[in-house]
Amino acid sequence: MIYNVKFHQSYLFFLFVSAFFSSVLVSCTQSTKPDVSSVQLEIKIARFDKDLFAGKSKDLKETDELLKKKYGAFYDDYVHRMVGNFDYTNEQILTTLYQDSAYSDLNKEVDSVFKDIKPVEKDLSETFKYILHYYPKTKVPQFISFVSGFAVQTPIGDSYMGIGLDMFMGKNNKFYKAIIQSVPTYLSRRFSPEYIVPRITETYAREELFHERDEDRTLLSKMIQNGKILYFMDKVLDDKVADSVKIGYTQKQLDWCKTFESDIWAYYLQNNLLFETDYQKIQVLLSEGPFTPGLGEKNESAPKLGIWTGWQIVRKYMQENKEVTLQQLMADQDSQKILNLSKYKPK
Repeated sequence: MIYNVKFHQSYLFFLFVSAFFSSVLVSCTQSTKPDVSSVQLEIKIARFDKDLFAGKSKDLKETDELLKKKYGAFYDDYVHRMVGNFDYTNEQILTTLYQDSAYSDLNKEVDSVFKDIKPVEKDLSETFKYILHYYPKTKVPQFISFVSGFAVQTPIGDSYMGIGLDMFMGKNNKFYKAIIQSVPTYLSRRFSPEYIVPRITETYAREELFHERDEDRTLLSKMIQNGKILYFMDKVLDDKVADSVKIGYTQKQLDWCKTFESDIWAYYLQNNLLFETDYQKIQVLLSEGPFTPGLGEKNESAPKLGIWTGWQIVRKYMQENKEVTLQQLMADQDSQKILNLSKYKPK
C-alpha cells in the first residue's frame, strides 16, 4: 500500500469494499527559528472531497466537466490512479463511487472530523513560510483534500499535493479497526489530524527537495540522508510538534531509543553495519514496523532505528558545527564527514 510517494500503482478500492464496510461501519531541540513575518503566504486547501460528494446529486456529465475544469491533473490522477484505473472512464468511476454506500459513509465521517480545516491551513502556511525562507525558489504546490478509501495519503502530482483526509481521522476511528488486516495498528495509530502537516512536510522534502541518490547504498549514508530530512523538519515545523510525531514513534518507543542509545550504536559497530550495503541486512533498520526484530526484550524496541540514529548524528553535527547552514547540510553528501565531525559517541 502506498501512503506518501508519487503514484506507482492503480487502485479500485470502492468497487470491492461495499459489503465489507456495510457491516462495520514538542521537539527536544531549542528553537532557533528565523523571523518569517515578511514572507507573504496564505495556503488554502481546495476541498475536492466536498466538491466530489456534492456532485452525487447532479448530472454526471456536468459533475465530470466541473471537476475536470477545477482540478485538472489531480482529478485525472484521482479517478485513474487512486480509486480507479485506465480501464474505466471518468463517468463509470463516478457512477461506482456514488452507488457505493462505503464511499458515502466514509465521506460523511471525514466531513464530521474536518468540519473546519483552517487550523491545518494555518500550520501549513507557517511551515511553508520557513521552507521559502531557506529555499526561496521553492514552488508551493496547490493543496487538495480528498477521500480515496485508504489508497494514498499524501500524493504529489503536477503542481499539486494531495491530503487524503480519510487517513487522518484519528487513531481510534471505527474505520481503521475495520481494515486492520491491510493497515495494521502500528500504522493507523498515526492516522490523526496532528500528523497532517508533518507528513506533508516529510513527503515534500523527500520527493521535491532532497532526493536520495542511487549511489548511497550503505547503511550510514541512508542513516544520514534520513537524519537530514528529520532535521529539516525540526527547522520548518512548529516547535510544538513532538519528536515522536515527526518520526512516527509512540512516546514509549522514543523513550526506549533514548534509554538504549549507546547500546543501539554499539550494535551497529559490533556487527559492522555502518558500511553494509546488503539490502536485506540494512532494511530491517530502516523500515516501518511495530518493532525492530532481534533488538530489545518483549518486542519493546522501536522500529527504523537507523533513521532515528541518523537524526541524532545530524543534530549533534549541527551542534558541533554551528557555522554550517541548513542549506549546506542538506547539500552535503559526505556521510562519513558528517559522522566524524558530529563527534557522536552516545554513552
